[in-house]
Amino acid sequence: MTKKAIVLLSGGLDSSTVLAKAKKDGYEVYALSFDYGQRHDAELDAARNIARRENVAEHKVVPMNLRTIGGSALTDDTIDVPTEESEGIPATYVPARNTVFLSIALGWAEVVDADAIFIGVSAVDYSGYPDCRPEYIAAYETMANLATKRGVEGRPVKIETPLINLTKAQTVELGLSLGVDYSLTVSCYQANENGEACGQCDSCRLRKKGFEQLGVQDPTRYAV
Repeated sequence: MTKKAIVLLSGGLDSSTVLAKAKKDGYEVYALSFDYGQRHDAELDAARNIARRENVAEHKVVPMNLRTIGGSALTDDTIDVPTEESEGIPATYVPARNTVFLSIALGWAEVVDADAIFIGVSAVDYSGYPDCRPEYIAAYETMANLATKRGVEGRPVKIETPLINLTKAQTVELGLSLGVDYSLTVSCYQANENGEACGQCDSCRLRKKGFEQLGVQDPTRYAV
């Protein structure tokens, strides 16, 4: 029987790598993206292009307006996206985002009887988000299998995090080995309507660092 996986696909570098890894691991992929009120639609356009290129079984874009609660530079236009490194949890952290996204993914996993949910979190080169840590993922997986039909029946759903211990350079290296076309991806928190990256936000800096450390040219289109 073919294994099935829900893959959270933002359209960025990490999630695109994870999708390719899930396919390499033999899963039939169901890609899940969210139109949650983020600053731009470029990443969703990227997600659609990536899902088509990877020929996934199905790709859903779920509407969800997190602007109604705000609290993040990505969902509140009165909060600026930081362009310099800062200490602590940055303004780009979206409150409870991964918990919300994983919950929808868990629901879809039950519907299609998926064996795993893949998410592209990293605890190495990341912005300091609390919902990217291994202990969070472990706790969520425990909860997921207490709260679902599969879990009760003894067929637990795995939360797979293939990038959790990888640097950004290692992630890029993995993706290139899997044939990921990074020119299709959009990582920037404040990309313009043409999908061009700012080159200054946390996400852009981490992406640049990864390609530079690997000694490979970043195919991202930068506005500056």
